[in-house]
Amino acid sequence: MTTSKLPPPTRVGTFSEVWPPKPTWKAPEDVPDLAGQIFIVTGGNAGIGKETCRVLVARNAKVYLAARSEKRARAAMDDISRSTGKSNIHFLKIDLADLASVRKAAEEYISKEQELHVLINNGGLLYSPAIGPLTAQGYDVQFGVHVLGHYFFTTLLMPTLLRTAKGEVSGTPRRVRVVSVSSDAHEMTAPKQGIVWESLQKGDAALPARKKLTGTRLYGQSKLGVVLISSEVARRYGDQGVVAISLHPGGVSSELLRNLNPIIAWIVKRIRIYPISLGIITSLYAATSEAALEMNGEYLTAWARRQIPSKHAQNGEVAERLWKWCEDQVSGF
Repeated sequence: MTTSKLPPPTRVGTFSEVWPPKPTWKAPEDVPDLAGQIFIVTGGNAGIGKETCRVLVARNAKVYLAARSEKRARAAMDDISRSTGKSNIHFLKIDLADLASVRKAAEEYISKEQELHVLINNGGLLYSPAIGPLTAQGYDVQFGVHVLGHYFFTTLLMPTLLRTAKGEVSGTPRRVRVVSVSSDAHEMTAPKQGIVWESLQKGDAALPARKKLTGTRLYGQSKLGVVLISSEVARRYGDQGVVAISLHPGGVSSELLRNLNPIIAWIVKRIRIYPISLGIITSLYAATSEAALEMNGEYLTAWARRQIPSKHAQNGEVAERLWKWCEDQVSGF
């Protein structure tokens, strides 16, 4: 991992993380011109993902909006093109809950592009307090989408990212980025013991552990997994020009709330929900700012502030074990 020139991050208190101060870096105002850069945004058809795509397109990036539903993605793309007056956005079909679909999406991208400058692993879902369904391969859907699906997509695209970083196509080496959207839930609602490995088994074997944890803990565990995998990307590829950052976007009103109990959703919206215009700041900061290039392996919180993640998220041995677990699960796909 490359060594940062910045001083170590300091701990942002829970109150400040839940109710953050006004941002000092703003979007779209502070997003630079991105002409010549190619981005992929998973879950780009709605919420933070869609508005992130809108700003990237407006700032002249070539954007691949990766989503499961082509109909919803096309509608989002049409809206973005109308509002920006630009058409530099393309659809990439992916179902992060199906490893076969993830491979197909990566292969489709690789067949079209030789470079990739920024991968934003944004796609997500929330089942709380209920236990969600299983992925196509039989894993808990929250962990399957947030961790395993994005891990597989990232590793399949890593040769392209590394080729871009080395300047093999452009002739100019430049650092590339993998930005992964996590949540403060990685600390607030994750299991006390961190990763509960029994809950990661396939099918019915994991059911007792999943029921015991409930959807809320499973969500927190999956977001912990996002931070751990991001730290491993940083450790493994940082010295090859890859900058990996995970983040909490802030409590933002989005489609993630659609699976919540209506009463809980109502309470959440009134206690700690902010507009998407604020929620896109941290992702865009990590993905486009010059300063973030010195934050490899770090975790950011709302709004674009360096934060120290949970103790479990800082455990290198667990991160390495989770990487190996993911590696084993995707073998054969």
